[in-house]
Amino acid sequence: MFDRDPKTPARKLAVHCLRAGIDAASPETAVRRHCRLAGDTLHIRGEEYDLDTFDHILVLGGGKAADDLAAGLEAVLGDRIDSGVVVTNELTADPERVTVRTGGHPTPDEDSVTSAEAVLQAAETADDRTLVLAAITGGGSALLCAPADGLSLDALQRVTDHLLDAGAPIEDVNTVRRACSDIKGGGLAVAAAPAPVVGMLVSDVVGDDPSVIASGPTVPAAVDPEVALAVLEQYGVNAPEIVAWLEAADYEPAPTLTVDNHVIASGRDAIDAAIGVAREADYEPCLLSTRIEGEASEAGRFHAAVATEALESGNPVSPPAVLLSGGETTVTVTGDGTGGPNLEWALAAGLGAPDRTVFAAVDTDGSDGSTDAAGAIVDAGTVGEGDEEAARRALDDNDSYPFLDARDALLRTGPTGTNVNDLRVVILGQIGR
Repeated sequence: MFDRDPKTPARKLAVHCLRAGIDAASPETAVRRHCRLAGDTLHIRGEEYDLDTFDHILVLGGGKAADDLAAGLEAVLGDRIDSGVVVTNELTADPERVTVRTGGHPTPDEDSVTSAEAVLQAAETADDRTLVLAAITGGGSALLCAPADGLSLDALQRVTDHLLDAGAPIEDVNTVRRACSDIKGGGLAVAAAPAPVVGMLVSDVVGDDPSVIASGPTVPAAVDPEVALAVLEQYGVNAPEIVAWLEAADYEPAPTLTVDNHVIASGRDAIDAAIGVAREADYEPCLLSTRIEGEASEAGRFHAAVATEALESGNPVSPPAVLLSGGETTVTVTGDGTGGPNLEWALAAGLGAPDRTVFAAVDTDGSDGSTDAAGAIVDAGTVGEGDEEAARRALDDNDSYPFLDARDALLRTGPTGTNVNDLRVVILGQIGR
């Protein structure tokens, strides 16, 4: 999975924690953990679905891990699945009975639109004797792009880029996306009605709110243009076409539909697996939070400060220990460099890294920002004497990638087949073991 083997025991432990976390959040692993078929009854997280009451089973959805999720469902249901369509950005699985299409991410493109249309068209073939299994994962907001009537793809592309560059958290970005889409905010479930819809969700959002994951295609939600307009104003986004459309739009209450949504994998699964690896190595694990948000560089400095405190005072944990955190940090783009949130986290942490520590972080989908790196691994020597000014300049220019690449600090995995946000690991003490 990772492109090279770490050179020290501490780095090996850090990468082992990251690898275990990514593996534990695999959609196919999650399906095996939470779904089983007993005779004609499908069990999902304690709920039972009598397959005898259905003539057809469709798998529909989208997201970075949608193809792997479809493959996992095929492994359980086999030829009971009649057909389906899912959309991803890079193929990592090849289900036999479900068509996999591709689209653009993080900015939607024409393929995102035509692929979303294919998903909606398949949903409209469903009837009350059809069970729709909705494979929804992070990244679906861009990959399932169905502009509302009167809106252009270009306008949605530009507003998405502006919000991301402004450092808006995914909840705010998706507030605007939901208001401007025919598939988000329960649109997929509406298209499939009267078929019952069961959402199978892999969460890439803090708190695992199904309405935020991929902007909630299976979660009926009200459309409130005023709320979306407030988000654009908050981040100073200049989007005249979107603003004009929202100002002319009416409030729409949430459609009345019955949908079961099951979150079967999340960042907590990744962290729990990493905790297990730390314990096996006789390091005391300490979970800081699964909900770290905000500026990536500030989060990096915070983790470095906690590591220093732990080494000096034994709080919040006594070394040898492993600090862990998850969530999704953002970057307010002010420069024109190359990087991503986990790279900025690692570089900022490296600036404050005390001796006998290793800091590692990845985006669990395998691509940090728009780079080919999943993340980075640093220690107290990564930013050497005389490098501090260059490191700070790289952060100011949002140019962490070349700085870390020149110091052999990047971690590359390629597409991982999952997407459960960021995973961060800090190794404290016993570095030479």
